[in-house]
Amino acid sequence: MSDVETQTPAHEVTLTDAAAAKVKSLLDQEGRDDLRLRIAVQPGGCSGLIYQLYFDDRLLDGDAIRDFEGVEVVVDRMSVPYLAGASIDFSDTIERQGFTIDNPNARNTCACGESFH
Repeated sequence: MSDVETQTPAHEVTLTDAAAAKVKSLLDQEGRDDLRLRIAVQPGGCSGLIYQLYFDDRLLDGDAIRDFEGVEVVVDRMSVPYLAGASIDFSDTIERQGFTIDNPNARNTCACGESFH
């Protein structure tokens, strides 16, 4: 564990095994070992807040980090309360393909399912 990780708080977001495997696969395709999955909540969408998931090579002041069998998941300080207890899954079926977020803090979602309040 690096000094940054020992000084950085953990967050309560979890990855399912399917999501962790997909993230590992995508990271392998990138061919870089310095990337982490960053999850953020930002203003936007019809309900007020949107999720952002992307690979990031930076660690910012106040970031919370958690490791899932070699997949580091980073949440910025402002997003941590909005994502506490959230679970990220990955589906690859005829009906649905992609990452989904089950967030107990989301009171309402919009009809398109892209934003929440």
